[in-house]
Amino acid sequence: MKKRIIALTASLAVAASFAAAPVGAQDQDLTIAESLVGFEFPFFVHMDKEIRAEAEALGIDLIVTDGENDVSKQSEDVLAAVTQQADGLLISPKDSVAMAPAIQEAVDAGLPVVTVDRRVEGVEILGHIGADNVIGGEAQGQLIVDTFPDGATIVNLQGTPGSSPAIDRNQGVHNVLDEMSDKYVFVAEQTAEFRREDGANVTESILAGLEEPPDVIVAANDDMALGAMTVVQEQGLDIAVIGFDALPEALAAVQDGGLLATIEQFPGGQATTALNALVDYLRDGTEPEPVTLLSPIAITTDNIDQAERLGELE
Repeated sequence: MKKRIIALTASLAVAASFAAAPVGAQDQDLTIAESLVGFEFPFFVHMDKEIRAEAEALGIDLIVTDGENDVSKQSEDVLAAVTQQADGLLISPKDSVAMAPAIQEAVDAGLPVVTVDRRVEGVEILGHIGADNVIGGEAQGQLIVDTFPDGATIVNLQGTPGSSPAIDRNQGVHNVLDEMSDKYVFVAEQTAEFRREDGANVTESILAGLEEPPDVIVAANDDMALGAMTVVQEQGLDIAVIGFDALPEALAAVQDGGLLATIEQFPGGQATTALNALVDYLRDGTEPEPVTLLSPIAITTDNIDQAERLGELE
């Protein structure tokens, strides 16, 4: 049997009709279902690319699904993986609570599950590999302290409510700054759903309601940060903007001065570590650690050479 990648883009009702695309020539005996939040996000496009490359190197099949940033769609994809008798599930759940019932069904059906980047709550799975998003948020907070030692006013663009990265990154920022709340004041905190357009729209709305521009806009991902940066530049304002994810476009913005910094969480490393953990378990019974977390770092012009995706800049 040839190694293949199957792209699932429809619901459970048509799951059985998906065609296979060959990814190599060696025989293989494993099929892993991959379910990521949504390919509208560059972060998950990169993660998918790394998973596909590692799957080819390992000689396994993938069933690749686009969750389309929708709990119902991603839940259907998980159930489709069970119906198609995948050997394991690698998933980044859109919502750590709302996705739990579907993931529990997969576990109950005997499917080993590893989560990557985002956790699932209340389900006993094989393991989780991700970034320590609390540490990442703390890195954002510490950067604000280092850049503005005398204090700062801050706008906090939060991620999708219910997603574990949004919760943890927000906690991390507050862990650092709440201890000095007399100097570091959040003048606005609002979700922008991890989307660039929402980041721009929310930033524009917040700025219109403030008497004075803030010193800093801190965002829970680069898409929101880049949307905010566009508004800041259009209005000719001097506001430091900090992102999270170290997307190539964000790294370019750091180089150009549009962003003060972004946070590198090594998504390729997360993805390949997670896939190998699942494959090792299926092939020889090696159980991974229940939780493996990579430590994010702040990327500025001083250490941009440490960014995972720096080589993608033109």
